[in-house]
Amino acid sequence: MSHDILTIGAATRDIFLVSDAFRSIANKSFEGGHAECVPLGSKIEIQTFVSTSGGGATNAAATFRSLGYRTAITCRIGNDSIGRDLLEDLKKYRIETKYVNRVTDGQTAYSTLLTMPEGERTVLVYRGVSAKFTEADIHWSAIRKSKWVYLTSLGGNFELSKKIVEFAHKHHVKIAWNPGGGELKKGIKAFSSVLPLVDVFIINKEEAELLTAETNLKKLCTILKKEGMIRLITDGSKGTTLIDGLLIHKVGTSGTKGISKTGAGDAFGSGFVAAFLKFKDARMAARIGTINAESVIQHLGAKKGVLKIWPTESKLRKIKIV
Repeated sequence: MSHDILTIGAATRDIFLVSDAFRSIANKSFEGGHAECVPLGSKIEIQTFVSTSGGGATNAAATFRSLGYRTAITCRIGNDSIGRDLLEDLKKYRIETKYVNRVTDGQTAYSTLLTMPEGERTVLVYRGVSAKFTEADIHWSAIRKSKWVYLTSLGGNFELSKKIVEFAHKHHVKIAWNPGGGELKKGIKAFSSVLPLVDVFIINKEEAELLTAETNLKKLCTILKKEGMIRLITDGSKGTTLIDGLLIHKVGTSGTKGISKTGAGDAFGSGFVAAFLKFKDARMAARIGTINAESVIQHLGAKKGVLKIWPTESKLRKIKIV
């Protein structure tokens, strides 16, 4: 059976802990200039506890399936209780799970998100078996049977990511790629041969700077743009730079405030691709990707707010593009 979309990447258990005891303290010795702190040796009261599934591949799959696409997933989970819970969650979304790899004696990835009431958080990540993708984990026949592949981070395995992109291109399967920091740190020289094969390339501003070693947005766009291909550089509440072939657009936001940033990038990227499949219009897709992300950040968890119907014209008009 063929699929509209196959997502490939991480699957995790996400635990959100929200407490007004978590404090943000300015300190230049920390990346970003701030640290999230708690009193050492104390017991911290948690006001909200939420347990969800997460990981780039499962989050993207939830958007695609919720918007009506036949969706399958390739990920790695342990043969443990968390892995079994993730499988059940995927089945609730009616996502095809036959390409999920269950690793004997392996531990499923796990994240704890220490979240302040205003939404800022620190993520404690244990990558488990998601960090060890190999060629044997990739179901190449499933790629051939899909119209699109949505590739997320493979725990920094750039060479395997590259092989997936090349294989999809060879078999005329469209590919969207949202790599992680482990892949991007290889630099633009390593990406130069594979980027021209990627139909939709999605990264945030910090990742774009890491990849290109360039902080000037105009120069950065010049490095990434490719005729006939789409590149998206997200920048949180500041919006997104859409590079549509050789044209560059600034995509705004509606100004919606959220309670959690977790899953916003996955929601934007998958929302964009889902809409692009339907409307074949990059600007329309960027609006819908933004609306999907803004919906997700209203909730704790990366799936609860994903769109189930296409946005109304009035909602679309709130997202300005220049």
